[in-house]
Order: sequence, then structure tokens, then C-alpha cells
Amino acid sequence: SIRIIDFILNKLFFLLIISFALCACPFESNVPLEAKPVEAVDSSLLGYWYGIVKDGSDFFGIEALDISRQSDSVYSIIRYGKGIKDDFILPDTSYFSGYTSYIGQQRYMNVEGYILLVSPSGKKKTEVKKQKVYYLSALDIKNDTLRVRTITEDFSKKKNFNSATELKELVEKLTTEGKNIYDEQYSLYYRRIPRPKSH
Repeated sequence: SIRIIDFILNKLFFLLIISFALCACPFESNVPLEAKPVEAVDSSLLGYWYGIVKDGSDFFGIEALDISRQSDSVYSIIRYGKGIKDDFILPDTSYFSGYTSYIGQQRYMNVEGYILLVSPSGKKKTEVKKQKVYYLSALDIKNDTLRVRTITEDFSKKKNFNSATELKELVEKLTTEGKNIYDEQYSLYYRRIPRPKSH
């Protein structure tokens, strides 16, 4: 009976981890905070950034960001992390591009990515569409530590914006009012380390 209790407790703990991971999501915006890149690439952001463990942040293992120059104003971003598939925790590598912009003194990264939308299309058929989205993260760098705070999906009831200006004005209004618009789970610290030979 002790084995059965251990089995149940392990399953409950695993379900708790999954529910914690699924309850918080970053905001997937249809527009960036700035319509196009206007800031030059900042060399202080370039490099391999390894996630700093904090309580609860390493359930699925640490993540890392590999940030390099894609053009004069655009970054190439590789995120090394973990994902869940069925009952397994697997390595999860994602590729993005991004560019920085400012609201007041706060620097943001407009991270461009893609999601797949699956919808029914006729009898027993599905249609898969690729849609561009932007993830928006406040960046703060001090010495060799990078703080990334990603805007949460619940920061606004409005989900689609007509322009980058409209979104930027809302983010500025909320932050000026002192509202927390960031997702705790996707607010992480990273330390710059030498790029591992395997990457």
C-alpha cells in the first residue's frame, strides 16, 4: 500500500507541475510594440545566456538563450528549453528573430515567432495555418545578468490591436499606472557564459 500511495503522490505532483505550466502563458500579439526595427543591435545583448535557477523555475530544467546579430537592427534568438509531450519531458529548441524598442526608459524585445492554427475543414479534414505572432519582453541588463520579463496574455482584455502604436500606448498607460503586466513564470534571469561547444 505504501507503493500505491507513492505512485498516487508522484502522479499528483506531476499533474500539479503540468497545471502550473499551463496556467500562465505569454501574450501572443498580432502586432509588435514598434512597427519596424529602429534601434541598432546592442552588442551587450549578444552571447549565450544561461537561466539562473529560482524557486519553481526549474521544474523542467534550465533554459538558455543564444542571441546573435541577424542584421544591423535585428537579433537572431535561439531558446533552449524543455517541453512536455505526453508523460515525457523533452528538450525543446525554438528559433526567433527580434528587435528592440523603447517605452520611456524601458527597453523591450519584440520577438517574432509563428504558431500553428488547426481548424476543421470539411468532413474529417483539418486545415493548418501558420500565423506570425509577437512575444513582448522587457529587458534589463546589469553586468553579465539579463532580466527578461514577458508580457502576460491577461494584461488586457483586448487581444487584437489595429497598430503597434495602439498596443504601445496601452502598455505605456498600464506601466505608468504601476500595473504588473508581466507573467511571473516567464520572468527570468540569465547569466552570460561562454557558448557551449555543442551549440
